[in-house]
Amino acid sequence: MRIFDPHVHMSSRTTDDYQAMYDAGVRAVVEPAFWQGQPRTSVGSFVDYFDSLLGWEPFRAAQFGIRHHCTIALNPKEANDPRCADVLEVLPRYLVKDGVVAVGEVGYDSMTPEEDEAFAAQLALAVEFELPVLVHTPHRDKAEGTKRTLDVVRESGIAPELVVVDHLNELTVGMVADSGCWMGFSIYPDTKMDEARMVVLLREHGTARMLVNSAADWGRSDPLKTVKTGRAMLDAGFTADDVDRVLWRNPVEFYGRSGRLELSDVDIDPTAGFQGSSVRRGQG
Repeated sequence: MRIFDPHVHMSSRTTDDYQAMYDAGVRAVVEPAFWQGQPRTSVGSFVDYFDSLLGWEPFRAAQFGIRHHCTIALNPKEANDPRCADVLEVLPRYLVKDGVVAVGEVGYDSMTPEEDEAFAAQLALAVEFELPVLVHTPHRDKAEGTKRTLDVVRESGIAPELVVVDHLNELTVGMVADSGCWMGFSIYPDTKMDEARMVVLLREHGTARMLVNSAADWGRSDPLKTVKTGRAMLDAGFTADDVDRVLWRNPVEFYGRSGRLELSDVDIDPTAGFQGSSVRRGQG
C-alpha cells in the first residue's frame, strides 16, 4: 500500500512518527501552514515558520525516505489577529517557490469579517499564481460554514477542480460534491471522522475527488490514520486499486496541478545535515 498523506503537520511530529509512517507505506506528504497552538506575535515569526516548511522539514522527511511538500497561507484563526495582517504581503514571495503545491490552509474558523477578508485575498493569490487551494472548514457551525465557504469560492472565480474543501463530514460532503470541488476528510482518534464512517462515505459517494488525511499535529491525532483507513477499506470489500486511488492517485492528481510535485524515490544519506543541523544525536 503506497500512501500520500495530503494534510499532515509534520513540524509537530517526531522522527519516530516519520519512521512509522515510512514503514506503513507513506512516501509523500503535504504539510499545510497552520496555527501552532500559541499565537504568533509578529510577521517575522511566520517568515521563520514558512522557511522551515521549505527547508528543515523537507530535509528531515527525506532522512526517512519521505517526500515533503507544503502549502503556504495565513491561517483562518490568526487572520483575526491584527499583528498578523501583514503576513498577506509576504505570501507572494513564497508562492513561487519549489515545494509549495497550494495556497492553504485558508477559509474559516469563527467566520469573522477579518476571516472573510483574508480568505478572499488568498483565493485571489491562488488565481494569480495558478495554484490549488486547501480550504479549512470551521469546527463549529460546520454546515453553515461550508455553505459560506463554497459561496466565497464561487465568487473568487477559481476553478472548482483547483479547490479541496477539508474537514468534511456526513453533513457537508454532499454540498461539496455538488460544487465540483475536491472533498477532504481528516481521520482522527476521537473527533472529526473515523475510519468506519469514512468507508461509509466512500460507498455512498465513490472514490473520485476524495482526499483522506491524518491532519496529525500537536494535539491528539494519529499520523497512521491514512493506512488504517486503507485497511478498513480493504476489510469492507474495496479493492486494492480503490485504496491506491484514494490514498495515492487522488492526492497526486490534485496537488500535481501545481506542477511542483516531486515523487521520485528519496536517496537517504544518514550522514547529511541541513545548515549545521542533523536528525542524528551524539555524533560530531
